[in-house]
Amino acid sequence: MDGESGHRLDLSPCGWRRPADRQYNPAMSDPQGAAFGQMTVRELAERRACGRPPRLIDIREPFECALARLAGAEHLPLSEVRRWWRSLEPTEEVVFHCHHGLRSAALCKVLAAEGFEHVHTLVGGIDAWSAEIDPDTPRY
Repeated sequence: MDGESGHRLDLSPCGWRRPADRQYNPAMSDPQGAAFGQMTVRELAERRACGRPPRLIDIREPFECALARLAGAEHLPLSEVRRWWRSLEPTEEVVFHCHHGLRSAALCKVLAAEGFEHVHTLVGGIDAWSAEIDPDTPRY
């Protein structure tokens, strides 16, 4: 237990710590129990800073990417998901992001139901990244 928060903590590579109850949020699962993770922008920034970032995929449409980009993110538009989703490795840790996190959460729900074990939505999307981590990332 962490003395300050009362949460059990998991230790992951490079000392990144996440409260165990945040790993897979039961509220983010479908009726059949396919759960997926949530990652905050601060957690992603910590992972990137320690050199052990998860694969980051931007599912926004091309016109949105022209407005703002998160450095290092691959761009695979949600509108083309039927073309690219089978190329993903079901056991790889992947964080999906969109503008505010709604589309990426919906995609994670579907992928988790298909057996993907380590998919996460970036909570608040690129908008939260701009507001909390990198104010040089344009907000739209």
